Amino acid sequence: MSTMTHCYECGTKLIPRELEGEGIIPYCPHCQAYRFPIFSTAMSTTLLSPDRKKALLIQQYGRNRNVLVAGYVNKGENAEHAVVREVQEEVGLKVVQMAFVKSTYFAPSNTLMLHFLTVVEDDDLSHMTAEVDKAQWYPLEQAKEAVLTPSLAQRFLFTALQKLERGEIVPVDVNTENLWPVE
Repeated sequence: MSTMTHCYECGTKLIPRELEGEGIIPYCPHCQAYRFPIFSTAMSTTLLSPDRKKALLIQQYGRNRNVLVAGYVNKGENAEHAVVREVQEEVGLKVVQMAFVKSTYFAPSNTLMLHFLTVVEDDDLSHMTAEVDKAQWYPLEQAKEAVLTPSLAQRFLFTALQKLERGEIVPVDVNTENLWPVE
């Protein structure tokens, strides 16, 4: 993983400097400020049908490859709200259960990816939006074969289904009142 070399405010070359309690941190002598790394945060979800026997894979951006529903977490929004919002925005489905699976830093887009397992209220894809070119439910074993290989989506899907099968994660009911950002 690369370290920042220049200040994101003024462009001055950063110098390593000790910050008490933090260690060596990039420092901008012009701004007189320590510069901690900035990265995006996004979510993705292994989306299950109400009976938990099928997983939803989607295709987007004119690409013929099956991936998971994913999207960026907006400023002021928590990750769980982003999951509910993105599922609604992309495939028009209501999330009723959710469990956190794992996080991974994704270097190509400098993004912290937070992965969830979700269960939706129904499997009706008639409300899919223009953000998605195609969406299809697959029996769980077929989903593993149909997902883009190799990919982060594949790793997340396999991990989520494996943890679900082992009982290591249990999706719990979503209380949407507690998910919306506080103003």
